[in-house]
Amino acid sequence: MAGSARQGRKAFAFHSHESGTRHPLVAAAMVLPLAVLLLFLFGGFEQVAAQASSVGAMMGR
Repeated sequence: MAGSARQGRKAFAFHSHESGTRHPLVAAAMVLPLAVLLLFLFGGFEQVAAQASSVGAMMGR
């Protein structure tokens, strides 16, 4: 009995994410720090600012 109880807990621990879906906010919280780091490392902030200002200028017309 003890062996089967351990296997049940082990299976639950390793397969908990496979059976269900992750909440979108949890997924965003996992991805956003990496995205910000990559933007900072590759100079993407200037690109994002330029695109945002051009979109703002187009919408202002």
